[in-house]
Amino acid sequence: MTKKPAVNLIIDIILMCLLIAADQYTKAWAVVTLKDKPAIPVIPGILELNYLENRGAAFGMMQNQKIFFIFVAVIILGCILYMLIKAPAQRKYIILHIVLTFIAAGAIGNMIDRLSLNYVVDFIYIKAINFPIFNVADIYVTVCTIILAICLIFVYKDVDLRFMSFRASGFRTFDDDHSSQSNKASTEAVNMTESAKDEKDGSD
Repeated sequence: MTKKPAVNLIIDIILMCLLIAADQYTKAWAVVTLKDKPAIPVIPGILELNYLENRGAAFGMMQNQKIFFIFVAVIILGCILYMLIKAPAQRKYIILHIVLTFIAAGAIGNMIDRLSLNYVVDFIYIKAINFPIFNVADIYVTVCTIILAICLIFVYKDVDLRFMSFRASGFRTFDDDHSSQSNKASTEAVNMTESAKDEKDGSD
C-alpha cells in the first residue's frame, strides 16, 4: 500500500470511529431518556422518539437470528475493508470511501448492540406512515447503500471498478490457470513441431 492510500484508510477509520461513537451515544441517550417512558413527540403526528429493543434486522425484520446477523455483518465488513484498501487514491473515489465507511459504521454499531445486549436499541419512529422503528446506524446503512447503488449504476464505469477484481490484486483465478495451461500446451506443441522438423532435415 502506497502512502496516499494508507492515509485515506486512516481517515476512513477515524471517520468510522466517530460515526460509531455517535450511534452508540444516541442509543445510550435513548435508554436513559426513553426506556419504560412515554414516547416523545418531535413533530406531532409525524415523528416521535419511541424506545424499542429490536432482536431482528433493520426495521424489525427476521427476529431472533443473532448468529446469522453477526455472520452476515462480518462478511460485509470484510468486503468493505477490502474495497477501502484497494480503492485508488483519486478524487472520484472519495464518495465511495464515504459511503462504504458509513455502511461499515452502521453495521458495527448494530453488531456492538447484538454482542453486548442481544438486541439492538431502536428509537426513531415515523408515526405518519407507521414506519418500523429504527436507529442512527440503520440510517447510515440504508441511505448510504442507496447512494452506493446509484454510484455503481450511474457514476462509475466498469473500468473504474477494476480495482475490486482478484486478478488486479495479484490473486490467481481459474482463468489465469486455464490460460497458463493453454499457453504451456501451445509452447510444447510448437517445440515438438520444430524438433520433428529438425530431425527430418537432419535425415535428409
